[in-house]
Amino acid sequence: QVQLVESGGGLVQPGGSLRVSCAASGFTFSNYYMSWVRQAPGKGLEWVSAIGPSGTGTYYADSVKGRFTISRDNAKNTLYLQMNRLKPEDTAQYYCARVPSEHASTYWVYNEYDYWGQGTQVTVSS
Repeated sequence: QVQLVESGGGLVQPGGSLRVSCAASGFTFSNYYMSWVRQAPGKGLEWVSAIGPSGTGTYYADSVKGRFTISRDNAKNTLYLQMNRLKPEDTAQYYCARVPSEHASTYWVYNEYDYWGQGTQVTVSS
């Protein structure tokens, strides 16, 4: 069965860096767009970033552009999100999700994602 397991969250000071990972299993990882979505306390879901199957196409929300980098290692079936220059407003539960092939052209529409991980908490605070 499809599984997505995030890891690497934690507490970091403003201006710091953190990398979260998502281990995928149960499907051919290299065939799919993958995304990161976050949910801040008391707020709705926010699409953060997406990456194409080969890793050559990467896409970012304006709120994280220039600070976050999405990447993937298809040999390890793992998705990453490197977060630099973190701000308190980046505090959220971060989820990885699979983008169904038929919705690849609208990769930012998280309502269309078919599988989600359980999330990993990132807290940015001094």
